[in-house]
Amino acid sequence: MYQAILLDVYGTLVHDDEGLVDDVCLQIADLIAVDPSAIRKEWSRLLEAGAEMAYGAGFRTLADLTLGSLAEAVATFGTAVELGRICRKQLHFWRHPPLYDDSQPFLDALKVPVCLVSDIDQDDLAAVLRWHGVAVAAAVTSEEARAYKPRPEPFQLALARLGLGPGDVVHIGNSASSDVAGAAALGIDTAFLDRAGVGLPPGVTATYTAATLTALLPQVSPC
Repeated sequence: MYQAILLDVYGTLVHDDEGLVDDVCLQIADLIAVDPSAIRKEWSRLLEAGAEMAYGAGFRTLADLTLGSLAEAVATFGTAVELGRICRKQLHFWRHPPLYDDSQPFLDALKVPVCLVSDIDQDDLAAVLRWHGVAVAAAVTSEEARAYKPRPEPFQLALARLGLGPGDVVHIGNSASSDVAGAAALGIDTAFLDRAGVGLPPGVTATYTAATLTALLPQVSPC
């Protein structure tokens, strides 16, 4: 039996911002007459590349990375847009995302402590926990770890806060790369939360896979 659970937040415990990302791209596309899918593709590429480089002394907050990579993406089309107003709803959502229906029942049923491990900024995660009245044993953000998943620093900080080793915990998340591959690289058992039913890509394997958090209870926190 695991002594604790590491748990991703966005896309796992609460809804992510995919719909608002689409909305941002549509608004910008209307302004600069570019296919919104092209904007989204370039934005995603630059955001991912920026996160890979943002660690240690070179760390940048997610808000900074998000707005900065979007500005770079728009610039590749030879223009510039005032992004503060366009991204306001997305940044607000980060602090007020709805819980998935299975999240609170899952937390209530657990017999072991939970440490959240999220790539969100510190103030945003604190706001989410206040908004939903969620209480957990510990929480780690990329801002505290000065690195983003799948780098080891967030997972290592979570283990340190719990006083446990890699073999004592299981990490649950919805990202094949950030959650499953990142945790597994440290020898941590993983549970892939496949809410969308997309499966894992070739070469990535998880210890457990389920479509809901509550379906994982017998594996991660048996009675």
